[in-house]
Amino acid sequence: MNTANLHAVIISVLAAGFSASSAAAEAFPSKPVRLVVPFPPGGSADAIARAMAEPLSRSLGQSVVVVNRPGANTIIGSELVARSPPDGHTVLVGLLVMTAALRSNLPFDSLKDFAPVARIGTQPYVLSVHPSLPAKSVKELIALARAHPGELTYSIPGYGSLQHLTAELFRLRTGIPMKPVVFQGGAPSTMAVLGGHVGVLVSTIAPISGFVPTGKLRALAVTSQARSAVLKDVPTMIESGLPDFEMTGQQGISAPAATPKAAIERLGAEIMRVVLLPEVRTRLTMDGYDVAPVGASEYAAGLPARIQKIREIAREANIKLD
Repeated sequence: MNTANLHAVIISVLAAGFSASSAAAEAFPSKPVRLVVPFPPGGSADAIARAMAEPLSRSLGQSVVVVNRPGANTIIGSELVARSPPDGHTVLVGLLVMTAALRSNLPFDSLKDFAPVARIGTQPYVLSVHPSLPAKSVKELIALARAHPGELTYSIPGYGSLQHLTAELFRLRTGIPMKPVVFQGGAPSTMAVLGGHVGVLVSTIAPISGFVPTGKLRALAVTSQARSAVLKDVPTMIESGLPDFEMTGQQGISAPAATPKAAIERLGAEIMRVVLLPEVRTRLTMDGYDVAPVGASEYAAGLPARIQKIREIAREANIKLD
C-alpha cells in the first residue's frame, strides 16, 4: 500500500470513529433520565436532584425524574444504579465515599462499578449549640466540656454519617469527652437540640440557617477552609484555633461503570451548565453548597483520597458499619 492510500485509510478510520462517537452523543438521551437519590425526600442530595431536574430536562430534551430509594445506609439506591443498564439514563445522586470507606461487605464496588459523571460542589458542616449552653466560641465549648467531663452530648443524623465523622474528628482533635446521640435524619437531629434535649449539633447549613439569625441556635464554626456565604459571621474551625481542620461533604453524579463515554460527557456537560444557572446556583448556595462543578476525570481523581481520609477517621474513632 502506497503512502497516499495509507493516509486515506487512516483518515477513513478516524472519520468513522468520530461519526460513531458523534452519533452516540446525539443518541443520548433517548428516554427519560432517572436521578436516583439513595435517601428519603428532604435531604441535601434530594434538594440537589430536584433543583436540577427541570432545567436539566429542558436542556436534554427528555424528562428528568427524581427517584428516592432510601435504605441500608444508601446501599439500596446505589445498588439500583450499579445494576441498571449502562446507558446513562439511570444515575446516582450522592456520596459514594461513605459506603466505600466504612463497609467491606457491599454488593458492589464503589469505585469499579460506577463511572463518575460530574461533581456539583461541596458543603461544610456546622458546629452549633443550644443558646442555654454558656459557650459562644469553639474555645469556650472546649473549656466547658473539659470542666464537665462526660456531660455534653452531640446530636447527629445517623450513625456513620459524615456529620458523625465530623463530630468525632472534633472530639479526637480536642480531646474533649462528648457522647453522640444518634437520630434517623436531619430533622429529628436538629429538633433535639432546638428543644434543649441535646446540647451540641453537627449538621449541614440548610437545617439550621433559619434558626441561627433568630437566636434559637448558636453557630460556633463551619468546617470548610473559607466561611460560608450563608453564615458569613460564623468563623471556620481553622479560625477558631484548630489548624488544618477541614471536613466537607461533596455531592456528585455517577453512572453505571460501562456507560459510554459520549453519554457521560453529554450528561456531565449539561449538569455543569445547569448548576451554574442563576436560579439553580442561588438555591444550592442557600442550602449551604459551594457550587463548584467539575467534570468526570477531576471528580474521579479525588475520590480515592477522600475515601482514605474518611477511613482513617473512622478507624481512629472506632466507627464501624459492617
